Amino acid sequence: MTSSGKSLKARAADLLSRREYSRRELVRRLAPFAESMEQLEAVLDELAAANWQSDSRFAQQFAASKGGKFGSRRLSQEMRQRGVDDDTIRQALAGQDDLASAREQWRKKFGRPPADAAEKAKQYRFLAQRGFPTDVIHQVIAGADDDFYED
Repeated sequence: MTSSGKSLKARAADLLSRREYSRRELVRRLAPFAESMEQLEAVLDELAAANWQSDSRFAQQFAASKGGKFGSRRLSQEMRQRGVDDDTIRQALAGQDDLASAREQWRKKFGRPPADAAEKAKQYRFLAQRGFPTDVIHQVIAGADDDFYED
């Protein structure tokens, strides 16, 4: 028990009842309340064994919730920062359609083809900052004239 009376496992369960967390995120959140790293690792191993915490489930949920707004490059970077391994990231992003997401974000923000080089650069930067691959960005901006009147 910690000084506030709540066990480490109870704190972890409280966090996990609100949303999915990666193991690294839980370590960061719970470390101040643990008596030792061994105790914290034991609690996290127990939670993973009971399937209360899963990096795979976290990655799937993260990709699903942010996939429409951001590209696979940014999603994988953010998941890596949260301690998710590359294989799990690859599996979570397997169904990610960067082209469709990029087109939707482009339509929301701009809705019209770039008029000049400066505007083209602005549109490129917008999509690049959201983590869309270069080839996808080129397709979206180059195809802006083609599919602009389709909808």
